[in-house]
Amino acid sequence: MSSRSSSRRTSTTDASPDDARGLPAGPLALVLAVALLAALTAAVAWGSTSIPPGEVWGVVWRRLSGEAPRPGTNDLIVWQLRVPRAVLAALVGAGLGLVGTAVQALVRNPLADPYLLGISNGASLGAVASIVLGLGAGGALGLGLSGAAFAGALATFALVWAVARRGGGFAPLRLVLAGVAIGQFLSGFTSYLVLRAGDEQQTHSVLFWLMGSLSGASWPLVAVPAVVVPAALLWLQARARGLNALLMGDETAAGLGVHVTRLRRELFTVTSVLTGVLVAVSGAIAFVALMVPHACRLVVGGDHRRLLPVSALFGALLLVVVDIVCRTAMDSQELPVGVVTSLIGAPALLYLLNRRLGSDS
Repeated sequence: MSSRSSSRRTSTTDASPDDARGLPAGPLALVLAVALLAALTAAVAWGSTSIPPGEVWGVVWRRLSGEAPRPGTNDLIVWQLRVPRAVLAALVGAGLGLVGTAVQALVRNPLADPYLLGISNGASLGAVASIVLGLGAGGALGLGLSGAAFAGALATFALVWAVARRGGGFAPLRLVLAGVAIGQFLSGFTSYLVLRAGDEQQTHSVLFWLMGSLSGASWPLVAVPAVVVPAALLWLQARARGLNALLMGDETAAGLGVHVTRLRRELFTVTSVLTGVLVAVSGAIAFVALMVPHACRLVVGGDHRRLLPVSALFGALLLVVVDIVCRTAMDSQELPVGVVTSLIGAPALLYLLNRRLGSDS
């Protein structure tokens, strides 16, 4: 009897509402990885100065193998300018795909994204304060801005945590309401600081950052997300069964042996830190964290063991392609990343929701 009960518990924990519709994640992940590699190559090769893909990989190989760089501008363009930006786009896209998937499981709401918890609003306030009030050093898109943005994210995390934990427990509704209220409160301060911007250039820097930008990419800026994003993926993947159980409701998850309060607390901490890091290095990029999990669920189903890695790969591919468009669409200036993701994401999300509602009816 006990073995039968244990077997039923394991199979229920492994199950997911959308497993029947899920396609094999392995081949899809391989296709996405190859497409991502091709997109990264194109992102480095294309630009105001086009560089052949063979030469791009030659520069990368020489740098990674420790050979001396060859004289000329191509080596500088590839390694110092374009490769860090392409890698940062992939890391931020992967992180947004992960954090969107995790937040939707955290609050059991398929329309949730990191902005719902207010963390991105806090990061935006910190960054705008850095630009307008001159806090920190490093310029409009330097390390001083990133540090201020991350500090704002952590302060907001602590505030949302304190409000959501009042009265005990860690209910999703209380967490969402606390995040929305505090986020809107901080957004008001951010708007006030934008109005206080001293000159046109300062206002342009603020608005460009608020709409998302990867133009400040550098190897030092890549270092932190290069550690945090893979670590978050490994942590979330190790708790994929617990995330599956959360979607079935707290009582069911607890009956399956999941410590719901502890898992939700850890999940909120990880998603908050990851969101803070991403917003600190790229600004506020809309729709990616909301749209990517929806698109991936339609293909691989809702089992987080498959959904998390596929969401990370698809998010990385999407943002690398979007950044190519932002850099090359206009000759005279660069488009903010958030503008392009919004133009793509809004109709794409409506289409995905329409398909999902049609398949569920």
